[in-house]
Amino acid sequence: MTYSAVTIFIQRFGSKMAHLRSLILLLSISLWPLPGLSQFCESVNGYCDSENILASSKILIKGGTVVNADHQEVADVYVEDGVIVAVRPNIKVPDGVRVLDATGRLVMPGGIDPHTHLAMEFMGTETIDNFFSGQAAALAGGTTMHIDFIIPVNGSLSKGYEAYVEKAKLSCMDYGFHMAITKWDDIVPKEMETMVEKGINSFKFFMAYKGSLMISDELLLEGLKKCKSLGALAMVHAENGDAVFEGQKRMIQLGITGPEGHALSRPPVLEAEATARAIRLAAFVNAPLYVVHVMSSDAMEEIARAQKSGQNVIGEPVVSGLVLDDSVLWNPDFITAAKFVMSPPIRAAGHGKALQAALSTGILKLVGTDHCTFNSKQKSLGIDDFRKIPNGVNGIEERMHLVWDTMVESGQISATDYVRVTSTECAKLFNIYPRKGAIRGGSDADIIIFNPNSTFHISAHSHHSRSDTNVYEGRSGKGKVEVTISGGRIVWENEELNVVPGSGNYISKPPFNYLYHGINKADQNYFASLKAPVNRIKQSL
Repeated sequence: MTYSAVTIFIQRFGSKMAHLRSLILLLSISLWPLPGLSQFCESVNGYCDSENILASSKILIKGGTVVNADHQEVADVYVEDGVIVAVRPNIKVPDGVRVLDATGRLVMPGGIDPHTHLAMEFMGTETIDNFFSGQAAALAGGTTMHIDFIIPVNGSLSKGYEAYVEKAKLSCMDYGFHMAITKWDDIVPKEMETMVEKGINSFKFFMAYKGSLMISDELLLEGLKKCKSLGALAMVHAENGDAVFEGQKRMIQLGITGPEGHALSRPPVLEAEATARAIRLAAFVNAPLYVVHVMSSDAMEEIARAQKSGQNVIGEPVVSGLVLDDSVLWNPDFITAAKFVMSPPIRAAGHGKALQAALSTGILKLVGTDHCTFNSKQKSLGIDDFRKIPNGVNGIEERMHLVWDTMVESGQISATDYVRVTSTECAKLFNIYPRKGAIRGGSDADIIIFNPNSTFHISAHSHHSRSDTNVYEGRSGKGKVEVTISGGRIVWENEELNVVPGSGNYISKPPFNYLYHGINKADQNYFASLKAPVNRIKQSL
């Protein structure tokens, strides 16, 4: 078997070949000459070109409008050795510097996707995108970092971490980790401390998926308390898992077995109830809370109510919830309908508009994707029972384009707000700002050159995910990423990807983000308000 053939084999079956994958990656980096590197690149869907990979590490982006979350200005950006060195007008550089003309373009921080699932084992299968194909797709769409969710192995955080470190050896861009909590015993809180030391500052609790990932209120309370003591951010998938289970049984009894049964079994009221419950438990503990993939106006209103009362609650919409509606689940073609199955479900028309409005007014803070892709064959596992359809949709490549077209082109947010919701707010929440999420001296050179006057078109035939379907199939719009720079390397230019496995870096995220400012004072005020315990005279009766 040739080296190229081995590579193709691993790309296809890599999710089950962790040790062999690591061996081939090691060979590709250390043992093979440059022609071998080029051969490797060409064998993986033409993702890279060795000449561009070895190009100069000095780049001048000239004449563009630099857009940060707080201001924009016409300026040049000079990059050297993966770091932004200077941002100012009329930068002069010596020969040997690669010059990119950004006249008429916007120069913005690369996107940061806070919510992805690559190489995730779920519902009897594994997501089709691994840490190479998923990240390559992200870079083609202008996202230069993502944060993926580690799922514990039999409840063990450390074993889950080890498994994902192995999976991430294929990375071609920067990434971080969240950690899910699926059980509670004497070991888990100690492992949480270890995870924080390893740079994980967020822990997710599933209030859904009864019988697998779902946790109880008791566990959630313990988790909230531990997150607070560690300065970590507690995250929740908010759906009432017990009621969803009942709803699923009801649909089956009614003879509704297709994808429409998925949405009907878990209506917005169950998302709102769980969101409200998590918010109130977080208030009881006085811990910050992050609600992932807010899909309904009902859940959004619970978040707005909590924020109005002064509680630190973050709401994260995802692209599918902003731009799609659930009518697709009633499509008579099973594969067409099944590709839209995710949890919480895509909602009826009207919810998306309400979520867009909440994003424009700051109730919802940042946009993720919940990129969790399964191909048609995998979705067909539930052809006779919607409960067996693997949950998840794509979005890691499409997010930056769809948010611009949906939110900026419509006038709902400005270009600076766009940077905030696609990059900067995520960097701040997960405590990696201004290293990430900014175009400024000293920041990592994760940059996109964006043409607001160009158009994009989405199709499964041209996307870079390994999935054979795309939930945004056929959509076109204004605004296009023309160049992506990741870690100072030009990785997307002229519609071509130039990436190799193993070139990405793990980004450690320290605890105690800005949401923790004032927490101690609030606790002190609470204790003072109790006026207790009362010193009473004990009398014998």
